[in-house]
Amino acid sequence: MNAVSKPSWRESLRVYLEPRVLILFAMGFSSGLPLLLVFGTLSFWLREAEVSLTDIGYMSWVALAYGVKWLWSPLVDRLALPLLSRLLGRRRSWMLFSQLLIAAALVGMSFCDPKTQLAQLALFALLVAFASATQDIVIDAYRIESAPERLQAAMAASYMTGYRLAMIMAGAGALALAAWLGSNSAYDYRGWQLTYLLMAGMMSIGLVTTLCCHEPDIDVASQDRQQAQRKALLLQHGWPTPLAGLGAWAYEAIWCPFADFFARHGRSALLILGLIACYRISDVVMGVMSNSFYVDMQFSKTEVATITKVYGVIMTLVGASLGGILVMRFGTLRILMLGALLTASTNLLFALLNQLGHNLELLTLIISLDNLSAGIATAAFITYLSSLTNVAFSATQYALFSSVMLLLPKLLAGFSGRFVEQFGYSTFFVTTSLLGIPVLLLIAMVARRNMALSPKSDK
Repeated sequence: MNAVSKPSWRESLRVYLEPRVLILFAMGFSSGLPLLLVFGTLSFWLREAEVSLTDIGYMSWVALAYGVKWLWSPLVDRLALPLLSRLLGRRRSWMLFSQLLIAAALVGMSFCDPKTQLAQLALFALLVAFASATQDIVIDAYRIESAPERLQAAMAASYMTGYRLAMIMAGAGALALAAWLGSNSAYDYRGWQLTYLLMAGMMSIGLVTTLCCHEPDIDVASQDRQQAQRKALLLQHGWPTPLAGLGAWAYEAIWCPFADFFARHGRSALLILGLIACYRISDVVMGVMSNSFYVDMQFSKTEVATITKVYGVIMTLVGASLGGILVMRFGTLRILMLGALLTASTNLLFALLNQLGHNLELLTLIISLDNLSAGIATAAFITYLSSLTNVAFSATQYALFSSVMLLLPKLLAGFSGRFVEQFGYSTFFVTTSLLGIPVLLLIAMVARRNMALSPKSDK
């Protein structure tokens, strides 16, 4: 039997013209927009409002919603929303609901001045994070269910390109808007208010995409039959009818996805979860303090926004697209290793910038390399997580993986402000870079385990 040949470079590039791949670009934009608005950009806003670094660090804990979204993922996976599910289907109805909630919560954030309403701002930020995490659950499920495995790497790269462009819009774009609508160097609440209102309006990209795309082909009838069979079995064992229905739903929606993962991966399951938990630790922990660092280094909103907008956009597009192509040609784990090495290494450049002081050329280099490495790493990581997911439990299992991915990094990130106040920025950036070493070891262990189980597996 002839070995399956690798796709040519031309064939690898052509896949990005697939309609399903293009849809994921717009969905990625909708998914990436809210993140920085409750994370990095919010940190810049808070620091300009003279909120302490410690409080900024603690404020980042609102993003822990992304780390515990597996708690409500079974509801998103199996629960039909009244009326909306009949009109749009299960996946699209949840997408529309979460996108509307994100937009409303961003409007709420815009009417809170952190100088006098920090607690109210935190509550609206928490609501944005909750709704955004819910949107991520359903978009991830949609991506996995709407295309075969051969398209998953390209869809992950397309999703990541849209995601990173949205992050640049919510980062550099938001800073530029806040400077233009308010003040470039001094704190001006009005500028931030109008900026967050405009960001809420940009959620319309996701809304339009949700209304125009097709519902993926899910075998809902089979799921309902299995749940009915489980309910009948519980009734035979004497369970009351309401409890039997609830128990059958819980077994199919909650127990089965987790049991399936551990059954398929056996003793490797914990090793895989360890890798997932640590992969993003370097850049997530560092990310909380990056914008506060720019403020303290006397970079203006316009300087940060301009450099990020020009070089960040270019390198994001290159990184995400290159990551998808490299995964198709060289395998997921190899590019996962490359991405982990690059993202950890770029943190050292921030320490160098701290030593040299205000330097626009070095900042340009750092932002360029940071976006390039993030694009490569995330495209590989999304593909890896998708490969672990059983399509029968796509929303719940992928939510578990992505929750594990963010829980530890977000938890540690909450202490980043106190760490900087105690030890300084240089020590902080070097420490976050060193956090990447265990990730490299875990990838090597997973690759060795795969080789032991199957010599032909992806290495």
